[in-house]
Amino acid sequence: MSALEPDPTTWQRLDRRMLLVHPLRELLRFLPFVLGLLVFGSTTDGPVWLRWELLGVAVPVVLGLLRYLTTSYRILDGRVELRRGLLQRHVLTAQLDRVRTVDTTATLLQRLLGLASVKIGTGSAEQDLDLDGLRATRSRALRAELLRESTETPPAVEQGELVVPAPAPPPTSRTVLQLDPSWARYAPLTGTGLLIAGTLIGVWTQLPGPLRLDPSGLASSGLGGPLLALVGMVALAVVVSGLAVGGYLVNNWGLVLRHEATPTGGTWHLSRGLTTTRETSADDERVAGVSMTEPLGLRLAGAARLESIVTGLSGEGQSAMELSPPAPRTVVAGVAGEVLGRPAPPTVALVRHGAAAVRRRWTRAVLPPLVLGAGCVALVLTGTTGAWPLVPAVIAPLLGVLLAVDRSRALGHALVEGHLVARSGSLLRRRDMLDTTHVIGWNLTATWFQRRAGLTTLVATTAGGRQSVRLLDLPEARAVQLADAAVPGLLAQFRH
Repeated sequence: MSALEPDPTTWQRLDRRMLLVHPLRELLRFLPFVLGLLVFGSTTDGPVWLRWELLGVAVPVVLGLLRYLTTSYRILDGRVELRRGLLQRHVLTAQLDRVRTVDTTATLLQRLLGLASVKIGTGSAEQDLDLDGLRATRSRALRAELLRESTETPPAVEQGELVVPAPAPPPTSRTVLQLDPSWARYAPLTGTGLLIAGTLIGVWTQLPGPLRLDPSGLASSGLGGPLLALVGMVALAVVVSGLAVGGYLVNNWGLVLRHEATPTGGTWHLSRGLTTTRETSADDERVAGVSMTEPLGLRLAGAARLESIVTGLSGEGQSAMELSPPAPRTVVAGVAGEVLGRPAPPTVALVRHGAAAVRRRWTRAVLPPLVLGAGCVALVLTGTTGAWPLVPAVIAPLLGVLLAVDRSRALGHALVEGHLVARSGSLLRRRDMLDTTHVIGWNLTATWFQRRAGLTTLVATTAGGRQSVRLLDLPEARAVQLADAAVPGLLAQFRH
């Protein structure tokens, strides 16, 4: 620790420059209330210092000041402590050896002031610590301290009568992935593009009549209904694609995934963001595997995305760390191999689950559309409606057949290079690759229909809360063999 750095064992406040950020943030939060006061105050008379709108501005400023004065933290005796609150004091404590991930973020205003926010993931949402307003240099030093690669004491070196720890060698860093801006072409094929399209359609339907296009008026001018619909679809596609691409670049600009290695371990770091920068870190011991997801749109374009399986975290959305945004599948597979330290799991050929599993895919994908189609045909035959229900009656079963074929081809598993690989899904295909050393238990579950077909679902559980790897519709005997081969003796001891 340099002479300029504060002593981490004493209570420290956030950086004073956050006095410029907190009041502004609170003011934005109170903006509707403040605007109401401004409108109300403009209709009343009285001295300027008594006007209500001044109170509306003062309250957020005071709240921001109190947040700064009542928040402090320190690192002492192998734990990090956060103290906050005025009338009701809260002290949050987390052991340093329980720290799982460290995220640092900086909004545009924070970056201009040289500040950052640090979120410390401990494995429990109730014990996560947020330090909102540290100097950027201090946040980086704190992240390195919290994610130190090992708690082992380095070997001692004798210097005369003194015995001092040997200096640790500096970490070596290598870059695994850097953003290629051309990957933004995949953004419209993700769920973000569909969400933007739905939002635009919803906004358009809520516009007043004079602001919307009048299809009847355009049709009378000679454009015609079909041409109008085509022009509208093209315009919507262009707008949605532009917004999706822009959002992709803003969120992922400057993305770099790198690994810092030391003789005792290593840490993965992901940094990205244009207006708001974010850095996420997780040490090697917590990364149990990776998941490669391929939504239908990305899969048709030969792309995928990658996230890690991080053990020790609980809560929705807390047990994964994104490693790659939508990118070419070959690139994503290469990153997966780098993270796993094994090239085979992302590309190995999978073992099929057998004819019974295929029949279940066909039954569940084709039977509901056939029932729907039969209902549509019945409506036509009884004269309840016109002939238009025959269209979904034909299209729905065809889509069901395509879905069944795709699901059957996707289903598979493998055990290679100490990693359990499981793949399933069609509209959202997922390939999970889990290091078997992180498997802490097995679950075998079967519905009534699965039992009749002699199938079961094998679930490999980890210390990652909701994180687990599911192998769907395996023959029961093969599931037991696979579990015993992956972790010898763990499942067999409970089966007599």
